[in-house]
Amino acid sequence: MKLLREPLVHFLLLGAVLFGVFALVGDRGSAQTGRIVVTPGHLEHLTISFTRTWQRPPTAQELAGLLDDYIREEVLYREAVAMGLDRDDTIVRRRLRQKLEFLTEETAETAPPTEADLQVFLQQHLDAFRVEPRLAFQHVYLSRNRRGDATDTEARQLLAQLATGDAATDTAALGDPFLLPPEFALSSRSEIARLFGNGFATQLQHLEPGRWAGPIESGYGLHLVYIRERVDGRVLALAEVREAVQREWFAARRKAVNEQFYQRLRARYTVVVEQPQAASGYIPTDAAARTVTEAR
Repeated sequence: MKLLREPLVHFLLLGAVLFGVFALVGDRGSAQTGRIVVTPGHLEHLTISFTRTWQRPPTAQELAGLLDDYIREEVLYREAVAMGLDRDDTIVRRRLRQKLEFLTEETAETAPPTEADLQVFLQQHLDAFRVEPRLAFQHVYLSRNRRGDATDTEARQLLAQLATGDAATDTAALGDPFLLPPEFALSSRSEIARLFGNGFATQLQHLEPGRWAGPIESGYGLHLVYIRERVDGRVLALAEVREAVQREWFAARRKAVNEQFYQRLRARYTVVVEQPQAASGYIPTDAAARTVTEAR
């Protein structure tokens, strides 16, 4: 089992798969003899596909129709390739690229990750599997549109008034009307940021629970805030997120294998990027720039 985890084995398996694919493509591409062979495997595939779609096997007449359609498709496919219709077609090129990438990605799943693999992956991506800190708070809103230049002064005065009260102070009659509720149950930083903005959410993380503080600016105006409860964030244990970690591990593995395979293929090619030329000949970059400037 350890042997299956070696990257070299993966590449050898991939090579064998691609060899078979290229052999199949080669047979099709060289099939200028006009000979089409329908194997039992083709008939079985047609039967299975029909059965999955219609929840029953095809009749003899239906199977004959499927076979006729397959032969028609094969004939037209071969003639289209012979005419070069597959070249310079964005959709065809993209589809062929996807199929080759799918083949390489499949090698990433030949061996499942061990517990050690998952634990290492979790440690390398802690932010993706972290529970955000949560806060429960109430606030009093002061509108700059309503209060104008006096907003900051009145906010400080109201804060002093609240500081002499207690946590049970009824704030419903204080402040200005606001579209969001005056109290929030335990909410994550991202939830608070979505409603009030990042700056507001960041400042709330530094407030001491059990006392009024502020004023704190949001996209709406000023707020006086009372933190009722704070629950610190934490990194989840592997046992809590094993399925998600394994899913992300496979995704990262597929991407890595695909990139490695591409780089191996890319090394076989020399790429030449030809610079465009004007109709009357090559125009140096600085001359072209001057021409554009003069035209303006």
